[in-house]
Amino acid sequence: MQASLNRLLMSFSELGLLPALAQACARAHFLQPTPVQASAIPALLAGRDVRVQARTGSGKTAAFALPLLQQWLTGKPQSPRPVRGLVLVPTRELALQVAETLRDLANELPGLIKINVAFGGVSINPQMMGLRGGADIMVATPGRLLDLVRHNALHLDQVATLVLDEADRLLDLGFADELSEVLALLPRDRQSVLCSATFAPGVRALADALLREPVEVDLASAVAARPDIVQRAIVVEEERRGPLLRHLLAQAPQDRALVFVASRYRTEHVAAKLGRDGIRAAPFHGDMSQGARTDALLAFKRGQVQVLVATDMAARGLHIEALPIVVNMDLPRSPEDYIHRIGRTGRAGGQGQAISFVPPQAEVHFRLIEKRQGQTVPRETLPGFEPRTPTLPPEAANATGPARGTGLDPNGGIKGHRKSKKDKLRERLAQEAARTGGSASGPKKA
Repeated sequence: MQASLNRLLMSFSELGLLPALAQACARAHFLQPTPVQASAIPALLAGRDVRVQARTGSGKTAAFALPLLQQWLTGKPQSPRPVRGLVLVPTRELALQVAETLRDLANELPGLIKINVAFGGVSINPQMMGLRGGADIMVATPGRLLDLVRHNALHLDQVATLVLDEADRLLDLGFADELSEVLALLPRDRQSVLCSATFAPGVRALADALLREPVEVDLASAVAARPDIVQRAIVVEEERRGPLLRHLLAQAPQDRALVFVASRYRTEHVAAKLGRDGIRAAPFHGDMSQGARTDALLAFKRGQVQVLVATDMAARGLHIEALPIVVNMDLPRSPEDYIHRIGRTGRAGGQGQAISFVPPQAEVHFRLIEKRQGQTVPRETLPGFEPRTPTLPPEAANATGPARGTGLDPNGGIKGHRKSKKDKLRERLAQEAARTGGSASGPKKA
């Protein structure tokens, strides 16, 4: 046992981690560094900017958490504590999970590290009180972080490392203005780390503008990094998706299932219909209070609820132990969202199943999802649920437009003459690159 432990400690120590952190990895039952950790940790410890693209469940959180903790271990104590490590995340649930990982790893480190977490939807007063005396590492959603800055509860002028977890979401439209404000508050000379399972082409350009001569860790397409997920695509009429879902759930009543739908209203509606059929189900969406979301997620993790019906806010960052099934009752808006959704199963070396309902009208949209992930999923039909409408051939539909059965608005918008949020963010990142002397020489492979 001791010899095995020594080999384990050596494997993490060889990445450049201090012995105390290598021992923390052993206590956390990290058997050996994952490929993303082996590639990213040495670069981060060397102070390099890093962009990490790797599939969900690949160990990205620990890959940036361990260097943040080593930065604290090697720093000089100050009072009040300045925020030296800042982790920005898009959702409350991911903020809590990242903070939990950091605290678990730091639990028995020498000294007392202060890790604070902040997100909206709850009173700001306890979060402000928790920041009395400062914080060493801050994990936050962008909006609440800015609220705390405006209340003078913390300052960001000494941040040494910025981490954007689920960076593609943070760089997208919904967070562009807030992220621009945060960037303006940070020091010019800092380390930046971007992590995500996907980077769409437009978002990748924004990411590269934020980084200086980055080390690129791209394991998203590596065969060894792919989780063990069996994907199924069942062709079914739109109006028969509800009965089909109940049929599948009845076949495995002991299994929990995470069911994705297109809207907040749909989560409530589908969960209610399942409940009337005797299936323990709960909705999960952004309009729920933080307490209600926490209760629903906890009940699902404990098996008190068989089905969690969720919007795409559950597609990122949530870790649900040994989740056997993910169902795309409504197809996602983008191929990137599909990858994040199915990544909730088959985590940490486990096996999982991802089932997508594909109405004939959405065939072209699903083919685009297949193309983006580089994998074809055989179509199947189930007795009693055969579609009456023939599947559309590729030439019969617009492959670039939204399709019925995805939950999308069929009417596309037209870009106007005003600057979009993404344009504004691009300008901010260009200004950042100019101020910091960022290089356009392109990323380096790890």
